[in-house]
Amino acid sequence: MSNMSAVTVCAPPLVPDSAPIDRRHLTQMTLGEQSLEHEVLELFDRQAAMLIGRMRGVEGAMVEGAVAAAMAHTLKGSARGIGAWRVAEAAEAVEIAATGPKPMLAAGIERLDGAVTEARMEIAGLLRAH
Repeated sequence: MSNMSAVTVCAPPLVPDSAPIDRRHLTQMTLGEQSLEHEVLELFDRQAAMLIGRMRGVEGAMVEGAVAAAMAHTLKGSARGIGAWRVAEAAEAVEIAATGPKPMLAAGIERLDGAVTEARMEIAGLLRAH
């Protein structure tokens, strides 16, 4: 018998939690360790704020589509890791919109910004509770 531990891959639920952060998924991904949960939430919070800021660019001038798509892809992966399904969905929409006209990209970034804001508010509450 092998001493290797099994690795569990966690896919998003078929019906995502309605909260901005899927606590069940987050707990599963952090193996129930509160200090790890706290750390990944802080990292996501900082990364999300930075990436949204960069997507918006300096003085409201958005970044180019390919750059926005790359940033959105990074954010999508991070969001899936903590169970921020709406952020992940909005980030994926930005990836797709990045190949289209600028107004579509702008609308996608606006939607993503809203989802990130909602998730960051939830994270702030969770971090205060720890």
